[in-house]
Amino acid sequence: MLAGISADYYLRLERGRDRHPSVQVLESIGRVLHLDDDHMAHLMTLVAEVPRQRKRRFRKETVPSGALKLLDSLVQPAYIEGRYFDVLASNGLATSLSPSLAVGGNQLRDMFLDQAEQELQPDWEDVTECFIASLRQAVGTDIDAPRFIELTGTLSLASPRFRQLWARHEVRRQWGTRIRFNHPEVGEMTLNRERLSIGGAEDLMLVIYHADAGSGDAEKLALLASAALPTRGAAEVLGVTPPREGPPASMTATPA
Repeated sequence: MLAGISADYYLRLERGRDRHPSVQVLESIGRVLHLDDDHMAHLMTLVAEVPRQRKRRFRKETVPSGALKLLDSLVQPAYIEGRYFDVLASNGLATSLSPSLAVGGNQLRDMFLDQAEQELQPDWEDVTECFIASLRQAVGTDIDAPRFIELTGTLSLASPRFRQLWARHEVRRQWGTRIRFNHPEVGEMTLNRERLSIGGAEDLMLVIYHADAGSGDAEKLALLASAALPTRGAAEVLGVTPPREGPPASMTATPA
């Protein structure tokens, strides 16, 4: 009634008997259901009368050489991920932050199946919700992609948590945010995470972690950097003055 359509027609939509409702009808339903922008955009890509593109050809994800050079120049933990959270490239500090960020890893798989990765994430439940909602948003209607089928099939069989979240049908984009880590070497720290699109590389993202300048988190990140980049004076590059005394045992910082 609030959307201005009949109950019979709404039932047809729910049962999939009308696969081409108008944009106006969908906007009315979205307004009544209080869908946010991400959910509304996802709904439109699924059933709206929009020009359909040619069937996507699923090609191997390749990182542009310029993006690799940029990645190598960064002194912050950084990596490049594909559409399904495969790690395509990463720097040394990223793997010091989390072994799952090594090239060839998959963050989604490790987040649900790797106990060490779960222990690294104090806010594991919130992080997994974000990952699944972002995956559903990124995939859209391309549910026949071989990599998507392989990944979700494996996780559906092995992880009750994945099955629970996937059944919610949540859709959400990943934005810049703050992530807490319970690192085995430097203790708990909170880093800012930025996700940047790579021009000319569809679906690839450059992800960078950085600490607030002058914070205790920045000092802990500098300790990790000094181990990952032992010949470059990483603490100085990151703008943190390292301790004047103390052996590498200083890597074991007291959790905040």
